[in-house]
Amino acid sequence: MSIIDRSQHPPAIYPDYKSSLLRGPKQSEIELSDLYKGSNNSPALETTGALLNKFSASELDRDLTRNATRGGMPLGERIVVSGKVTDQWGKPVRGALIEIWQANASGRYAHKVDNHDAPLDPNFQGAGHCITDNDGAYRFYTIKPGAYPWQNHPNAWRPQHIHFSVIGNCLGSRLVTQMYFPGDPLLDWDPIFQSVPKPAAPRLISHLDLGITEPDFALGYHFDIALAGSLVTPADDPEQHR
Repeated sequence: MSIIDRSQHPPAIYPDYKSSLLRGPKQSEIELSDLYKGSNNSPALETTGALLNKFSASELDRDLTRNATRGGMPLGERIVVSGKVTDQWGKPVRGALIEIWQANASGRYAHKVDNHDAPLDPNFQGAGHCITDNDGAYRFYTIKPGAYPWQNHPNAWRPQHIHFSVIGNCLGSRLVTQMYFPGDPLLDWDPIFQSVPKPAAPRLISHLDLGITEPDFALGYHFDIALAGSLVTPADDPEQHR
């Protein structure tokens, strides 16, 4: 069974991250497994049932530079994002579903509630998914996202980032997190990133990797993900583990 080390994750409520004051849980946590002890109810299978080989994805699904084109290529710097998904013991998690979503190169999401005064890209939807291979490896092609303003505090800007959702052997293993880029000066001013405990925060920053860079096409960024355990990748919202 996975053991969650809370010291690796941000608190559910972090005052500098204003939204957490409203939506952060205030009641005591419970273990989902405790709800179904001694019961044959099917809901238990929703969190504990095996999901190995239950997901599928095409080559196009993992290529955000091509999966939404309408007669042209998306604007911005092409990048490759690759790494491995492991469990708490460092063993590769094969068949895991990885979904990503992000802003475009101008810092705008293709979403109806995003009213940022930046252009939309008709050839970029900013979402994709893939399945890890037998070694737990994954690979995405995408556009480096832009920074964007948000209303958390005066003159607030989010660093460049990509959102990740990872589901391993069961729904209870789901991790939602964010990947940042090395050397981004906005990290020092971002309350979401700053809410992560200092020893764990570096695990959210990818690193430039010429080994996965594709010459004359796209720079490569390496980002490994660990599910549960003491080496877990910090969550975007720790309640996603429950």
